[in-house]
Amino acid sequence: MTQQQLEKYLWGAATYLRGHIDAGDYKQYIFPLLFFKRISDVYDEEYALALEESDGDLEFAAFEENHRFQIPKGTHWNDVREVTVNVGMALQEAMRAIEKANPETLFGIFGDASWTNKDRLSDETLTNLIEHYSQQKLNMQNVPDDQLGNGYEYLIKQFADDSGHTAAEFYTNRTVVRLMTLMMDPQPGESVYDPTCGSGGLLLNCALQLKANGQEYRSLKLYGQEINLITSAIARMNMFMHGIEEFQIVRGDTLSEPSLLENDELKKFNVILANPPYSIKAWDRKAFESDPYGRNIWGTPPQGCADYAFQQHIQKSLDLQNGRSISLWPHGILFRDSEAAMRRAMIESDVVECVIGLGPNLFYNSPMEACLLVTKNNKAEEQKGKVLFINAVKEVRQDKNIAFLEEQHIQKILYTYKAYEDVEGFSKVVDVEEILQKEASLNVSLYLSNVERSTEVKALDEVVEDWKTASEKLKQSMEDLFSVLEAK
Repeated sequence: MTQQQLEKYLWGAATYLRGHIDAGDYKQYIFPLLFFKRISDVYDEEYALALEESDGDLEFAAFEENHRFQIPKGTHWNDVREVTVNVGMALQEAMRAIEKANPETLFGIFGDASWTNKDRLSDETLTNLIEHYSQQKLNMQNVPDDQLGNGYEYLIKQFADDSGHTAAEFYTNRTVVRLMTLMMDPQPGESVYDPTCGSGGLLLNCALQLKANGQEYRSLKLYGQEINLITSAIARMNMFMHGIEEFQIVRGDTLSEPSLLENDELKKFNVILANPPYSIKAWDRKAFESDPYGRNIWGTPPQGCADYAFQQHIQKSLDLQNGRSISLWPHGILFRDSEAAMRRAMIESDVVECVIGLGPNLFYNSPMEACLLVTKNNKAEEQKGKVLFINAVKEVRQDKNIAFLEEQHIQKILYTYKAYEDVEGFSKVVDVEEILQKEASLNVSLYLSNVERSTEVKALDEVVEDWKTASEKLKQSMEDLFSVLEAK
């Protein structure tokens, strides 16, 4: 199959689900089914190869060492395909048995979809899904890792487009992912972490970038944590589909239960890339006040916005020698009054290396402008006491309700970041002292005068103040009007 044929084939299964379940739930069923088909076909391929090498020794061909994953007897794709009644139960039992047979690698990877709920998925619908995927062999010879990995990424993008508001939880704009990866420039042997990894795109891109450059990508150590069960499973499947095996993705709440620990402390990483969920209100602020891992290094964020809880978690997880991080946020994190004290403490610690203002519509289903906040432990000597601001708000291409960065935009931003110097109207290196004098605001428009202030995304307290001022003016003008009318 060509890449286009593969993508059409993979997406075709979704047509059997339309009208039965919401588009936002497609991923719960399509991804596990696809992964089940893949490992079954690869198992058959490995079995045939072992059979050929052993001159037809059936016992040898079934040995564990000849197979990447174990598929117990009666749980293969072809076994489930023969079932016509209670198909969902057969699927569920087969997937659980495979997880149990591969506890170190596949435990929980098929998620918790309700396969046995016939009100959602009838035997006929599931049979159609199985028959659709049975049309092609998804073994390594027919569909290599790279091709299937690209197809899997295509599916993630399609689900994001189709499901709208649910997209942000597992999908980050891929062009922004590329920019973030290039800026962090992970090297072979380094550790890379994403504390809110979604479907694993940021982590995966680090490995794929090294691979594309002909560097040893298998020595890269990838770590992630994700709160949503099916999304964390999708991330793990994503790694396997791309042929990546050295990774650790755990499920859990990063703020309340950070799971990547070392000697009872947060594990330290060379590179952290993140697109955390923004403005979370339902989080345990009280526990963070006395955080056992010491993550409140700059203070405790307000209950209504946990952004700086994530940012402090990131900073606390960085390697003390060469740790560097990049996070994608809405612009509000740069100037909100409610976080001024924490922002001041962050700037005073001299870990902020660069702030990049990006254009609107880079977040799914949101017109908000995005920004990249880059921090680094042990900044280069010439960067100490300074912060680079880049105005890339116009370096974006709009396409309907979503925007993306073209390669020329990515390279322009990357070059400017590496050069770390003033470019008229585009970038400016600013002393930390000057930033502190401006109430510790990292708002790009304060330092690059050509940034249109009308494009700023104001914090809630600023909006409320503007509303109050406007209300007072309206009240005063109404009183003046009534006075004039009464006089007449």
